[in-house]
Amino acid sequence: LSEIGMSDAQVAKAIATCPSLCGCSLVSNLMPKVQLLRERGFSDAQISSTLSVIPALLTYSSKRLAHRLSVLQAQGVLTETSMRTCMKMNDAKFAHFVARFD
Repeated sequence: LSEIGMSDAQVAKAIATCPSLCGCSLVSNLMPKVQLLRERGFSDAQISSTLSVIPALLTYSSKRLAHRLSVLQAQGVLTETSMRTCMKMNDAKFAHFVARFD
């Protein structure tokens, strides 16, 4: 995570907030999700900032992350704030959230 600009203190806080990150594979789990965020236009600074607030973002399935990013992007509302808000929602709340943009 230091590769995207997170300080040692931020990484430590992320792990303290979301201990399950320790069980995630760097190669097959964490970095592919960081790459997915990069592909959606997020800078490393934005990713670092987002992960500092919701480190659990990296524990969601790649399928869930990709789907929600795609929906938010298609609606033209993909921002750090919308991503932070929507990733924590259950499927029903997420569907209700994006329906208001139709």
